[in-house]
Amino acid sequence: MDTKYQFVSDAERPIVYVRAVKVDELPEDMREQAMRSETVYAVHSADGERLALVRDRSMAFVLARQNDMTPVTVH
Repeated sequence: MDTKYQFVSDAERPIVYVRAVKVDELPEDMREQAMRSETVYAVHSADGERLALVRDRSMAFVLARQNDMTPVTVH
């Protein structure tokens, strides 16, 4: 195989923050989509913008990495 890959180090990837969010703190239309979950996980950019809400923590980390971002947990 002669496939070239451009690997990116973690230092070159933007950091995103993953945190737990209680479903009852979300707007009503988002609560309906939570499918009986009590907690979902938010992925935020460094400036605080919410980029995504996902059902579990591991999915949040996978989503970030698939988009060339470095996820870290925030409390």
